Amino acid sequence: MRRRRTRLLAALLALAAAAGCAAGPSVRPALVENDGKTTGSTPAGTPGVPLPPLGEPQSASLKWGDCDDDTRQRIGTPGVPDSLHFTCARVTAPLDAPGEPRRSVVRLLALKVGSGPVPLVVVNDIDGEPGTVYAARLAATLPPAFLEKFSLIGLDRRGTGLSGAAQCVPADIRHDLIDADPAEGGLADVLDAARKAGQQCAIELDDSQTALDSWRSAGDLDELRKQLGMERLDALGHGDGSKVLAEYAVRFPGQVGRMVLDGVPDPGADTAAVLDAVAAGAQSTWDVFAADCATRHCALGDPKAALSALTDQLRRTPPSTGDGVAFGPGVAMFAVYSGLAQRSRWPELADAITAARSGDIGPLTAFAAPVLRDTRAQPSRIDATIATRCNDSQTRLSADQLDQIVAGMRGKYPQFGAVVAQQLAWCGPWPVRTEPLPPPGAPGAPPILVAATASDPVTPQVGSTRAADQMPSAVTITWQGAGHGAIGVSPCVTDAARAFLIDGKIPADGTLCPA
Repeated sequence: MRRRRTRLLAALLALAAAAGCAAGPSVRPALVENDGKTTGSTPAGTPGVPLPPLGEPQSASLKWGDCDDDTRQRIGTPGVPDSLHFTCARVTAPLDAPGEPRRSVVRLLALKVGSGPVPLVVVNDIDGEPGTVYAARLAATLPPAFLEKFSLIGLDRRGTGLSGAAQCVPADIRHDLIDADPAEGGLADVLDAARKAGQQCAIELDDSQTALDSWRSAGDLDELRKQLGMERLDALGHGDGSKVLAEYAVRFPGQVGRMVLDGVPDPGADTAAVLDAVAAGAQSTWDVFAADCATRHCALGDPKAALSALTDQLRRTPPSTGDGVAFGPGVAMFAVYSGLAQRSRWPELADAITAARSGDIGPLTAFAAPVLRDTRAQPSRIDATIATRCNDSQTRLSADQLDQIVAGMRGKYPQFGAVVAQQLAWCGPWPVRTEPLPPPGAPGAPPILVAATASDPVTPQVGSTRAADQMPSAVTITWQGAGHGAIGVSPCVTDAARAFLIDGKIPADGTLCPA
């Protein structure tokens, strides 16, 4: 109860800060730039499992080879410093799908960057950059101390990147899956596209269709741990990647080393309620984006008015992308939503919206390109996203239920309600999960650091706090900023993560970091 009250107070304080200051003296605790209340002991109210010491590989079996040029091509622009060097290896793990013999395997791509002796595994969102690319970019943002102590090990999750990418959704269908109009209509067209996608994925993926989920991805991480020659898994999860680490802690509590979860999805089984909070997080992030735009005197002017004018313009005369794909208001809003999650690209996003209003949709299309475009080197991200999220969920809604939900979310969240609600339609035709959902909690695990962000359009603070409340050993730190994830963006959170991972210092539960 003491831990729950602490987290509730932190959440309420963050919401109050986002809404503005009230009259009267402040009762908010002092914000920290560098957490000075760290301790090497287990936080009060958690089981007496100590934070494990860092270990080094023993009898590693992975064969690393140079992949520097290939990695830089995959990263594209903006790139990473020439001082970083990349090597890659293949990790073999059992497919372990229902009805599939144990001899079936998946081969996953892992990337190593940094000179540190301790492997730190990095797991990214299923709909974000492949883990290898994300780890390469992350390495460029971290303090030198990280890469002196750790080698970051990025892993392309099964079905993503160069780890047997799903690539099962027909090219013309991907567009229809993200084209829900932000202002009008139901989700019938999105649901129809989801049916076609599900039918083709059933054919293309066959028995592996139900093997793309977070629970099995957690098993992949344990195979990686063994092949790295590590007694325990030290890891950093970002967004949905944190969900994989949380499930790893449930499956393998004795193998948990030092883990940081940067934005954890809400573990609730009611997907509609979870996505409602995601839409609220997107609206909150948009408000911060608009304020940031005004502070920078960006060319966008009034962002909300500009965005409304753009969607009206695209609704009347939707142009085509360079690939001949119609760029209507739904795809445009999906692109804006994707840009909100990338804090470092906010100036670029503002300029892209401005350019689109003048008839140049190219810059804004770039934000939707990771879904719309599909190549061998850079597979579309939506295929594995649908497979994994639908396999992780038992929620399936009728067309009438979907239309009712999208109408309600449009009313509450006029910019992003439909963008987020359409994700519910993606799973409509997908096979319903027959296995029980993984239990929450991770009892018996050592302290795990959970970082939340006050305005996060992907893993909102309320969901990350709820996830932490279900983990007996979780310790929370909240960045009062905006964007998706805080590591590498907030100096305060990044330093707390460094102290936790390298020095074994556990911050006070409920620590707040300023925006």
